Amino acid sequence: MDIIERKCIQDGYRKLEALANPSLLEVIAQYVSLCSPKSIYICSDSAEDSRYIRQRALEVGEEKALATPGHTVHYDGYFDQARDKEVTKYLLSQGEYFSKHINSTDREKGIQELREYLKDSMVEKEMIVGFFCLGPLDSEFSLLALQITDSYYVLHSEKILYRSAYELFKRKQPRRFFRFIHSAGEIVDGVSKNVDKRRIYIDLKEHTVYSVNTQYAGNTVGLKKLALRLAIKKASCEGWLAEHMFLMGVIGNNERKTYFVGAFPSGCGKTSTAMLKDETIVGDDIAYLRVRDGKVCAVNVEKGIFGIIQDVSKESDPLIWEAVTSPGEVIITNVLVTKEGIPRWLGDGRPPPLEGGTSFSGYWSPGKRDLVGKDIPYAHKNARYTVEIASLDNCDSHLNNPGGVEVGGVIYGGRDSDTWPPVCESFNWSHGVITFGAALESELTSATLGQEGQRKFNPFSNLDFLSIPIGEYIDMHLQFVNNVTIAPKIFAVNYFLKDEQGEFLNTKGDKHIWLKWMEQRVHGERAGIKTAIGYIPLYEDLKVLFKQILGKEYLHAEYLAQFSIRVEKNLAKIEKIKGIYQDLSKIPPLLFDILEAQKKRLEETREQFGDIVPPETFQKLWKR
Repeated sequence: MDIIERKCIQDGYRKLEALANPSLLEVIAQYVSLCSPKSIYICSDSAEDSRYIRQRALEVGEEKALATPGHTVHYDGYFDQARDKEVTKYLLSQGEYFSKHINSTDREKGIQELREYLKDSMVEKEMIVGFFCLGPLDSEFSLLALQITDSYYVLHSEKILYRSAYELFKRKQPRRFFRFIHSAGEIVDGVSKNVDKRRIYIDLKEHTVYSVNTQYAGNTVGLKKLALRLAIKKASCEGWLAEHMFLMGVIGNNERKTYFVGAFPSGCGKTSTAMLKDETIVGDDIAYLRVRDGKVCAVNVEKGIFGIIQDVSKESDPLIWEAVTSPGEVIITNVLVTKEGIPRWLGDGRPPPLEGGTSFSGYWSPGKRDLVGKDIPYAHKNARYTVEIASLDNCDSHLNNPGGVEVGGVIYGGRDSDTWPPVCESFNWSHGVITFGAALESELTSATLGQEGQRKFNPFSNLDFLSIPIGEYIDMHLQFVNNVTIAPKIFAVNYFLKDEQGEFLNTKGDKHIWLKWMEQRVHGERAGIKTAIGYIPLYEDLKVLFKQILGKEYLHAEYLAQFSIRVEKNLAKIEKIKGIYQDLSKIPPLLFDILEAQKKRLEETREQFGDIVPPETFQKLWKR
């Protein structure tokens, strides 16, 4: 504590003393001793401390001011532009095992490796200590978190994305809390030098995440996906869900608002759904779900958005465009900045830049190539923006409600060119969990893999972040509504269905129709046709919605192309999903029972009606 007192600047030591929390002080002292910082800054909830972090980020060059007041740009290293899955591992003790889909390493060896990388990593730097809350303050959803880092950019980002909780730490004096330890390591020309020694390790026993030799926010802003891993483990012990889901309000008849959570893998329409015009957003990325008074309630873990800025334009995303081009506190990363201080990103709706500027690759000018002769774009495809949700015009009034909001529906969205219809409702909760959530896949484009049509298995859009065995995680979902009076309806959406010529069968705006249909289904205002895979809309209902919402005619031929059930494709999907789970241990038997029942329904459908079955064929049987 003497060392901490000597190194704390301004009134930092007084702030620590005021917390009166020996467990907390012990954690901080441990990493002060290991990392040997030149100084320590203790960051409270005050506006003064937030200003200090922003100013220091500019002074040390981690961020640079842009022309728009309050906006800054940050650059990660050229080889440090995304989450590094290969070196993101759980620290497991001998005998522990999750599954082949979950990356891990020996706990003792991993901690020793981390100590070597962290030792004296802050000798010439300032250690910044921040206190945050995951979820609204003073809520049963709340989880407290401590961030220790040598990056002002990391703290600045977290100040925008999360609720500051120094005073909450002071009042509650917690002994158990999430811990995030980060060092960018040795810095050369403003970026982490030793990215080959980049490590992101998760220690579930100590509720701690370590991140070293990296600057990219997905690896360093610990409270985001790294905290999700800790939260999933905690939720599994306590009977709630930590999910990779948006949370939004959909306006129905007579200004009724119904809340939906939605899980979509990357590139499947998650953000564009959460940001639909005339609806409201609570959160775009991570939600905690609990059962309260017989209802499923949810909160947004964050208060900000760390979103991909590629293809954000005034026409395609007017709400985000307004936020990232208007004065206010915004961080933009890995884009081109012109000599006038204007940020340019891929797909921003403006003509490509004809002059050079500063970019993620250093100085960029048209025609710049890498060492193998490949063109370097002026901005990175994973360039990001960081803004507060409160700055968006569609921010929901319950963003900070400690009790959360009641969930009326759950949406799982994949990218599928030839199997699933645009929208479908499950028969019941278990059927939706298994055939929509546990079977979720994302079809990758040729631009990504060089082979269009390859599908990536990503159950619940959460596979990368699971910290418990998959079977246990699925069982959590199945059991979650045991004490719920009326379980939320579960839906699957697919915005990427194509015809035989490879053309999309839906426009970008059609998703609004599917969302409105789902909202009305929650309240029993629309009928559904029972098919072998779930309930689909009636043509007459969609025709009305297309006219009301989009002001356009919806042709019966479009309906047939989109909602005819493709029996063989669905059977193939079931066999694939069964094969994946048969190779895993401790999968709930109910999963195979539900898949087998769906397979039997599809086989009976094929026997009676063939491979492609129009909706009206099922409608003649019965509707609900």
